[in-house]
Amino acid sequence: MTQASQKLAGKIALVTGASRGIGRAIAQRFAAEGATVVVSARSLQQTSSLPGSLAETVELITQAGGRAIPLTADLELPAERDSLVARAAAAAGGLDILVNNAGFAEYSSVETMPLTLYERTLDHYLRVPFVLSQAAIPLMRARGGGWILNLGSVTALPPLRPYHDFERFGGIAVYAAAKAAINRFTQALAAELEADNIAVNAVGPSTAIRTPGGGRYIPDDYPTEPVEYLVETALALCQLPARDRTGLITHSLHFPLAQQLPVHTLDGRDRLPAPTIPTWAHPGIEPAGA
Repeated sequence: MTQASQKLAGKIALVTGASRGIGRAIAQRFAAEGATVVVSARSLQQTSSLPGSLAETVELITQAGGRAIPLTADLELPAERDSLVARAAAAAGGLDILVNNAGFAEYSSVETMPLTLYERTLDHYLRVPFVLSQAAIPLMRARGGGWILNLGSVTALPPLRPYHDFERFGGIAVYAAAKAAINRFTQALAAELEADNIAVNAVGPSTAIRTPGGGRYIPDDYPTEPVEYLVETALALCQLPARDRTGLITHSLHFPLAQQLPVHTLDGRDRLPAPTIPTWAHPGIEPAGA
């Protein structure tokens, strides 16, 4: 294993959308801290023009000395979606952590958005976290507690005036509304599950992270942030018992700075510089979490 501190030793985590991007990075970091990580995506091998595959994620983790179990699931197919948590627990021997990361990047103005795209957006960002969380709750309760982490977005915050071009022309109204809803879902579910010692939190980028799926919507000259800061926040949100930390809506650069968390590389071996908050970050972000 790596020289990481093994903060998740003995824990079992399920990370959706783990073939690339943020999901892969979270899976790598959790595995470096000793978790057995069930990594899920639509297929084992690369099937689209986007770089990355579930097989590559597993290889990266195992080469670093961690343990990863691949599990394919197309979350748009009810049978595969509804059985994913049970299959993950059966494959790994239980479930302690659920990371609802999977999504897709396709935006449209309200005026021109097809109903199918509207429904697909809500399915990915509301229905899937609901279904997977519902299935995970009894498994976590049986183990004396657990952690549910939802991926948020700074677009959930009200747009600033004067409106910038991304708000005016980016077609993010429905996506942003879904992310605002998942934040409220996170807070409400945290209240429901606190007595069961199941913590429920959310994390999103403070600005933007360039990923294979969503990078085409980010201008080439936009200064994006490294994924490691979000991943370190995710790790911090999946450690403490619910009575100590639950119901937080956090952002990747702000939370480590507010909590004075050391941020490490994905293998846990090296420490990165403390985050700095850029001037273009949304002023409505609560540094310690809302």
